[in-house]
Amino acid sequence: MMRAPNRWAVAVRRPDGVIEAIRHELPRLTARSRLAKLPFVRGVMVLVESLQLGFRALSWSAQKAGDEEEELTRGQIIGTMVFAIALALVIFVGAPVFAADFLKRYLSDSSLGFVVLDGLIRIVLIVGYIWAISRSKEIQRVFEYHGAEHMTIHAYENGDPLSVEAISGYSPRHPRCGTSFIIIVALVAFVFFLFLAPLPFVWQVVARIVMIPVIAGVSYEVLKAAAGQPWLAWASQPGIWLQRITTRRPDEAQIEVAVASLLAALTDEERRDVDGRGPIAAGALDTVFDPESA
Repeated sequence: MMRAPNRWAVAVRRPDGVIEAIRHELPRLTARSRLAKLPFVRGVMVLVESLQLGFRALSWSAQKAGDEEEELTRGQIIGTMVFAIALALVIFVGAPVFAADFLKRYLSDSSLGFVVLDGLIRIVLIVGYIWAISRSKEIQRVFEYHGAEHMTIHAYENGDPLSVEAISGYSPRHPRCGTSFIIIVALVAFVFFLFLAPLPFVWQVVARIVMIPVIAGVSYEVLKAAAGQPWLAWASQPGIWLQRITTRRPDEAQIEVAVASLLAALTDEERRDVDGRGPIAAGALDTVFDPESA
C-alpha cells in the first residue's frame, strides 16, 4: 500500500501471477481540509485515516488473493476498527496502568514510580506483541512486503530508477514508518504523564484515554521533524531499532508489487518523471490497473 499527497493505492499479486493495483482519491477530510495542514491537528487526522485505509486495503487485497469472496462493507470496516481500537486500549492502556498500580506497592509506592512503571510496561507490551506476531510465517511475509515498500520509497525519494537492482540497494527501514510513530507515541506519552503523576488513580486512567489525540498530534510532529532535521534524527532511532522486527528484506517479486503500488498512487506527471529515470521493475509493468474514486 502506498499513500501519495492526494491518492492512495494498493497492489496485490493474484494467484495467476498478475499484479493487480487499484487507486483511490484520499478522503476529503485529509486531502482538502485546512485542518489537515494544521500542526498537532493533522497527526490525529492522519492516524484515523491510516486506520481506515489500512482496513480497506487489507479487505481488497484478501479478496484479490482469493481468501475472501467480496470486499468488506463500510459498516464492517467501521465495526472492525471500533473493536480493534477497543482491544488496543485494553491491552496497551488499561493493562499497563492497572499493572503499574499493583506493582508500585512492592517496588515504589509513589506517583512518580507509578508513571515510570506504567511507561515501561507499555513499551514492553508493544515490543513483546510485535515480536510475538513476527514468529508467524504469514506475518513474516507481511513484514517482507513492508520492507519492499520502504526500499521502493527510498529509491523514489532519491531519484533512482524503480528497478529491482536499484531498489535492492536500499535499507528496508525508513524513519517515517508507522513503527517509529508507535514508539514515539509511547515515549511522548511517558513525558506527558510525568506531569500528571500527582493525579489520583481514577484520573490517571481517564487522562490516558482523553489525552490520546493530544499525544498522537505531538508524536506526529516529532516524527515529521525527526525525518527532516538531522539534529532530531535521534528521535527516530528507537523506531528504526524496532523496524528490525517489523521489516525484512523482500524478494524480487515483492519489490515488483511495491513498485506497482507506487506507480498507481502517482499522478500522470509524477509517473512521467519516473519513466525518465530508467528501467522499472519488469513485473510491475505486467499490471492490471483499475482506477477508482473513493
